[in-house]
Amino acid sequence: MPARELALDHPLPDNIDAERFVLGAIMSSDTAFLQVAGTLSEDDFSLEKHKRIFLRMSELHERGDKIDRVTLANELMKQGQLQSVDGLSYLVSLDDGLPQLHNLDGYVSIVKEKSLLRRIINVSHDTINRCLNCDEEAKNILGAVEDALMKLGDVQSKNALSSPAQIITEYEGGINAFLDTSKRIKGIGTGFLKFDEMTGGLREGELIILAARPAMGKTALALNIAQHVATNPKNPKAVAIFSLEMSKESLLTRMLCAAARVDQQRFRAGYLSGEERHALQDAMYKMVEAPLFLDDTAGTNLMDVHSKLRRLQGEHDLGLVVIDYLQLMQGRGRFENRVQEISSLSRGFKLMSKELRVPFLVLSQLSRAPETRPGDHRPMLSDLRESGSIEQDADMVGFIFREEVYRPDKESLKGIAELILAKQRNGPTGRMKLAYLQKFTKFENLSADTGDDDAPFE
Repeated sequence: MPARELALDHPLPDNIDAERFVLGAIMSSDTAFLQVAGTLSEDDFSLEKHKRIFLRMSELHERGDKIDRVTLANELMKQGQLQSVDGLSYLVSLDDGLPQLHNLDGYVSIVKEKSLLRRIINVSHDTINRCLNCDEEAKNILGAVEDALMKLGDVQSKNALSSPAQIITEYEGGINAFLDTSKRIKGIGTGFLKFDEMTGGLREGELIILAARPAMGKTALALNIAQHVATNPKNPKAVAIFSLEMSKESLLTRMLCAAARVDQQRFRAGYLSGEERHALQDAMYKMVEAPLFLDDTAGTNLMDVHSKLRRLQGEHDLGLVVIDYLQLMQGRGRFENRVQEISSLSRGFKLMSKELRVPFLVLSQLSRAPETRPGDHRPMLSDLRESGSIEQDADMVGFIFREEVYRPDKESLKGIAELILAKQRNGPTGRMKLAYLQKFTKFENLSADTGDDDAPFE
């Protein structure tokens, strides 16, 4: 059917009876408005008179006045709207003889469902009209559509508050599983023991920001974690890596050399021993078997990431998403400044991680403040570049710091890195030392027998 004729042959979805029952219930019960207003707004009603009635009800409630036929009619009269809602007789018809509604939540859900369908149709209709007019660039229309659809996701539901009893009832395994720590869902291990001890691993729905100045090794650490998750022999999980900085081939080279412990420069130059070639072959076999997926598409945006992850999650047990890196991604739509754009992206990744129930490891650049700071160059949360709401949205914020970059002449600092956990929403913060093997672009746990792992920080 042609798009121009679609709306004419199909009326917009609604359920007038459900809307009437909801409005009537509010007038019949002192507590019904609170039960309804947590989910519905006036725009969720299909009839204009129902929108006006609900809006006046909201105003009465805000003033602390009782909501009934008389007070509602008086409020509509003051606004000159009583006749536009078919007068007092219509208000009387809403609750006249209305039985006590034990399924008010069900009627509210019906009204909300029809409202969402109408919103989707309106967005689709507007998109079709803009495309037919041909007076905008396609990418601008696409950006507007993506923003509208993301907002629809926010509008879809205002989740009701849950009591402890409801939470435990809905928890898989009930109260015994909830209290048994051995049965609680554990985070995904990163392979870095101190980090996993402090955080419990990377947990579903969490946004983890890993930030550093250039050349500190943030991409290397992220790839090491991704490789560990995907090749963990006990419980391998799919990992998706979106790189806006490096090609897929470069990423794969890095991971191969790190896994095989082969010098990248020797690999690129082709000067490899037989032992190194054998190590690379073994690493490649393991990599081919691993559920590891790389994407280096230029101009990737939130909607691209979301659609690709939904498809991947339908086919594999998705365990981790890596974004390299935040400041190279562009948001769809118009923003007053770059800070707002970055804030929109970080918020989008947080919402996506919650929806997909997968941890997101998002890399971020730092400002030059650590380099200009006298004495201690360790980064702080305030150093997050174009931070906006990055710190607010993140469940964890970690920084990589290698003092050898600033003090190259001090031999004792070579190969030592610090992972600074500056924020953890559900746990402690602190610092831990790691070994950094630069020629392999690989981070490792410090060997316990060196004594460095437990050495105090100066």
